[in-house]
Amino acid sequence: MDTPRSLVTGANRGLGLEFVRQLLARGGQVVATCRHPGKATALNALAGEHPGRLYVLPLDVADPRAIAELARELPLLDHAARLDLLVNCAGVLHSGERFGSVAAATLEDSFRTNAMGPLLLTQALAPWLRDGARVANLSSVLGSIASVNRFGTPSYNLSKAAQNMATALLAQALAPRGIVVLALHPGWAQTAMGGERATVPVADAVAGLLRVIDAAGSDDSGSFRDWRGQPLPW
Repeated sequence: MDTPRSLVTGANRGLGLEFVRQLLARGGQVVATCRHPGKATALNALAGEHPGRLYVLPLDVADPRAIAELARELPLLDHAARLDLLVNCAGVLHSGERFGSVAAATLEDSFRTNAMGPLLLTQALAPWLRDGARVANLSSVLGSIASVNRFGTPSYNLSKAAQNMATALLAQALAPRGIVVLALHPGWAQTAMGGERATVPVADAVAGLLRVIDAAGSDDSGSFRDWRGQPLPW
């Protein structure tokens, strides 16, 4: 059997970096992307520990030209290889937003990174996804319209709700090839984005998400679940 191959965006820190660690521990090959590979100290250290199994490439998911360049570079690593898993983990959260002063530039940046990026990247890499592959879009319960109970982080919430729609649409587009697309909430993970009060260790969140991804079947494609596999309201 071929060595499983995954691609993880936002792989320089937090959940993305932990996805890389755990996928390597499984014996797979990983393509890890981030905006500034030269500054990704921990990721580059992992690459040194796993020669031939971890490739680090530049990608700004908010830039369609960067997505196109990655799609051109990926087959150069191994023309015959296909992706078994795509983890759209790169994201941005702008803190400090208040009603009355939400900025158009902040909204645009959030949409480009959190919603447009995963959609366009999945579209661009679709020819390199193996039939039956999985696409995991790292979403958030903050993107759940049914769960809104306050005004907070509007650009993040709006863009994650849009990303959830992208997940549902991608699930339809890729269904004929048996590719499962999931919107996944990692819990309140202990990352820089999660903040000091976060409750879920990063390693636990990623291990749980991988279990959900592994267990998902075609009937689960297009669904919204948390790191324990529980369905979330849209």
